[in-house]
Amino acid sequence: LRLITHPSPNCGPRRGGATPDLLVIHYTAMQSAEAAAKTLCNPENEVSAHYLISEGGDVLSLVPEEQRAWHAGAGAWGQVTDVNSRSIGIELANSGFAPFTAAQMDSLTELLSDIRSRWQIPPERVIGHSDMAPGRKIDPGVRFDWRRLALEGHAVWPDSRDEAEISDNDFGALMRRFGYTATDDPELLLKTLRLRFRPRHEGPRDATDVAIITDLARRFPVDDSAPSA
Repeated sequence: LRLITHPSPNCGPRRGGATPDLLVIHYTAMQSAEAAAKTLCNPENEVSAHYLISEGGDVLSLVPEEQRAWHAGAGAWGQVTDVNSRSIGIELANSGFAPFTAAQMDSLTELLSDIRSRWQIPPERVIGHSDMAPGRKIDPGVRFDWRRLALEGHAVWPDSRDEAEISDNDFGALMRRFGYTATDDPELLLKTLRLRFRPRHEGPRDATDVAIITDLARRFPVDDSAPSA
């Protein structure tokens, strides 16, 4: 893994002595890695991440992992509401419309392996920006290959397609149990679930949506895998 140190001033200590137990994946929504690096390292912007991966697979180290980078903003995952203090943020140079490059994904999986081994972060705690900030953020977006990450052990993917009938109340409870605690709006929850696990699927909630969240909530209840804080 080719690491290039490119320090950003936009960081500080993690609050309350927290250590990272989440990984949050973003895209930059900019035209190049160079432009993104300038933005993430400009003190006037008050935004940063721990790492930025270029289209060619170079990995820029912007903020030390022990520090709190300013990447997540408002949101939640399970019981965690100060996501910046509990996470490591990885930005992928991508406009939001282009495919992620093979070199970029290869570097991401190698970086995830390194970080997860250092901090003992389980695969179910590797999430997208859209997961912890539904409605406010959509990255890493519909083109991001979550299934590949799961096959390589760095994320989770549903494997059950058993149809189930649940009520709206059950759907919200299952979403919260998996980690989606930032909203209780059923429509927004459904949209956010599909963004990650059924990209581009539209229409009313169906049996596949229900099967997906039933399986994920059963196997990966969010706060069961979180260290006590």
